[in-house]
Amino acid sequence: MPPKAIRLGILVPSSNTALEPLTTALLASINAVSSCTITAHFSRFPVTTISLSPSGLAQFDLAPILAAATLLAHANVDIIGWSGTSAGWLGFDKDVELCAEIEKASGIRATTSVLALNKALKLWNVAKLGLVTPYMDDVQAKIVDNYKEIGVNITAEKHLRVEKNTDIADIGEEVLDGMVEEVIGASEVQAVTTFCTNLVAAQRVRYWEERHGIPIFDTVTTVVWDMVRACKVDVSEVRGWGMLFLKGFT
Repeated sequence: MPPKAIRLGILVPSSNTALEPLTTALLASINAVSSCTITAHFSRFPVTTISLSPSGLAQFDLAPILAAATLLAHANVDIIGWSGTSAGWLGFDKDVELCAEIEKASGIRATTSVLALNKALKLWNVAKLGLVTPYMDDVQAKIVDNYKEIGVNITAEKHLRVEKNTDIADIGEEVLDGMVEEVIGASEVQAVTTFCTNLVAAQRVRYWEERHGIPIFDTVTTVVWDMVRACKVDVSEVRGWGMLFLKGFT
């Protein structure tokens, strides 16, 4: 009997160039240890900058995201994931609403990078989190405030003050290595998140965890982890993408 086929529908910011190749590579590792054949199918909507300006915030209005999700539904995907971190500054309730609207419109369950990250933080009992992003000062401050409201204190953070999304994917590993090192060295954090799906960071998680001995939760990875868990795929044997996968599909 052939392996079960699972289709993941993934929503992508239009200017993002990092998450698709990273997601594809991650799924190759999952497929290598799974009895399933999992594929990713992508749909984009307009996002070019990350800011708290009216135009920056308007990019995440519900209508264009739902339109992109509807196109994924045409492919009969098993689950839809928003591979983006906008709820970090807009508020976590925005992702809860988005998932509810996707499910209402398409009949397909949904999750997001940020809701998945928050599940991981709960599973790992993280109360002190390190935050690494490319974002502007005000965006970073909003993220810190929103996590404080759910009982997760950002006790150390680093950000790069980048607004144009295409510039984010050009940030090199050496820069990210230094940011993660500084955040972990600055405070007794229990975990670190690389919080932006246009950071080319997911492939570096294993190195950071082996060097520092704490979990690193990357937001490209979190949404895939949550999607395959929702599809009842046991990911506990996946290696090379971080401690996150040790949790299987609890």
